[in-house]
Amino acid sequence: MSRERDTIADLLLDRLGDHRPGLRSRDRTWTWDEVVRDSAARAARLRQLRDDDRPFHIGVLLDNVPEFVLWLGAAALSGATVVGINPTRRGSYLAAEVRHTDLQLVVTDAAGLALLDGLDIGVPRDRFLLVDSPGYAEQLAGEPGEPVRDPSITPATRMLLLFTSGTTGASKAAICSQGRLAGLARQNSAKYHIGRDDVCYCCMPLFHGNALMALWAPALLAGACVALAPKFTASGFLADVRHYGATYFTYVGKALGYLLSQPERPDDAENTLTHGFGTEASPEDQAEFKRRFGARLYEGYGSSEGAGMINQAPDGPPSALGVPAHAGVRVVDPETLETCPPAELDEYGRVRNAEHAIGEIVDTEGAAKFEGYYENPAANAERVRHGWYWTGDLGYLDAEGYLYFAGRSGDWIRVDGENISALLTERVLRRHPDIIAAGVFAVPDPRSGDQVMAAVETRARFADLHLAEFLAAQQDLGGKGIPRYVRVSHQLPTTGSNKLRKKEMQADGWRTTDEVHWWPGRGAPSYVRMTEQHKQDLRAQFAANGRLRFLP
Repeated sequence: MSRERDTIADLLLDRLGDHRPGLRSRDRTWTWDEVVRDSAARAARLRQLRDDDRPFHIGVLLDNVPEFVLWLGAAALSGATVVGINPTRRGSYLAAEVRHTDLQLVVTDAAGLALLDGLDIGVPRDRFLLVDSPGYAEQLAGEPGEPVRDPSITPATRMLLLFTSGTTGASKAAICSQGRLAGLARQNSAKYHIGRDDVCYCCMPLFHGNALMALWAPALLAGACVALAPKFTASGFLADVRHYGATYFTYVGKALGYLLSQPERPDDAENTLTHGFGTEASPEDQAEFKRRFGARLYEGYGSSEGAGMINQAPDGPPSALGVPAHAGVRVVDPETLETCPPAELDEYGRVRNAEHAIGEIVDTEGAAKFEGYYENPAANAERVRHGWYWTGDLGYLDAEGYLYFAGRSGDWIRVDGENISALLTERVLRRHPDIIAAGVFAVPDPRSGDQVMAAVETRARFADLHLAEFLAAQQDLGGKGIPRYVRVSHQLPTTGSNKLRKKEMQADGWRTTDEVHWWPGRGAPSYVRMTEQHKQDLRAQFAANGRLRFLP
């Protein structure tokens, strides 16, 4: 590709004169030409408001509305950096997260202003632009001239600061340059078959990498139409798809679970969807989605910090991620740095030699591609060690060279001296037709090591799940992987991108205020509801064994 198309600014300017639909909401349709010109009007306003003494960072706190997309375009043309503010955060946590990014301007609406009211985010009130205020249109008035990119823009110009999901700890602001995002637009439009005639339904939040890297940027490159849902709703998904004639969408695993939990209708397959991309969906959910809705799902691997490490293998095992994209992608022992041996799989796909075969996924050639976290040297040092890029994810390779995801680095549970995969237990639980979402994590054992705890989201009563019988019938789940404790909820805590907050649930453990059932003894699993007396007795066991320090 020629040099002049190496930035998002140039991809946007390529759409000038394109009078096909480029952006749609329920209220209006913009052609791509109109998208570029409206973005340029906002870019002109940014240049007027720019404070050269501060980083050119613009906070955007909006739902998936057209203004969000237009300000993305404005930032691309002006050389600004968009910081998508997560509206699910609250209070001091939200204030600290936003303040860390050194904003000089915030674009929001009345709802966002109320959310930020009273918080010190480092931006004075006169530096807020409210897109639903009476004077907003006047602020954008004036002829900006023919849309152009700022001459200072290069592929290295910072385009995004993306807060990581925060599923396993505090969020960090991952840097994404215009050049990297343009490269992902090229890769992902080809990988996920996004073409000019596609209508890309954007129901995942635009403050997250999923929507930006796997939908907005590829659609921009291809000239496909972006159709917006302000927020994801399972009940409104199919109606939106039909309204827009959507052909492509993105998802995360929990959102897919919500879709599949909707009552099945005979006409589910009567829709225009052909394909989608996402992460963390089980092979069973992918197959069920194709059966019900007729669309193929491309399950991928990546993160806000790094992508492009895995090539898809359509003919490979359903549970495999694919194959390493190059020889530098390896699975290694984090202590010895040695490459792990291939996994030996039993007839059910369980890893026989997990102690040796499972390690951390690294890219020995990826350190130079990692653009870092904003003002966070400790987190950068954790990602780049020994000259390698460390993903923080566990995996294993089988004898044929297929790569499998084995969970986050904290997803191994030590039970009776044996490592248990939280991910495998989660996938087994998700097979249950009445379980919408499941998170599995370690909780301390009162004597030594850990026990397995699961948190499940369901609309059913626990008794109606017949969970003990269901788990006992799963041949690929070993006895040590069966949860000792099960938290039952109608709504588990999630991040703004619909991922479960496992760290929070792990900290609560069996002391949560949600209903908890436990399996007190050995032998076949049999659950009873935990009472306050049970919890007091269990705490006494921790005290008797000198392990109270393990209870937060």
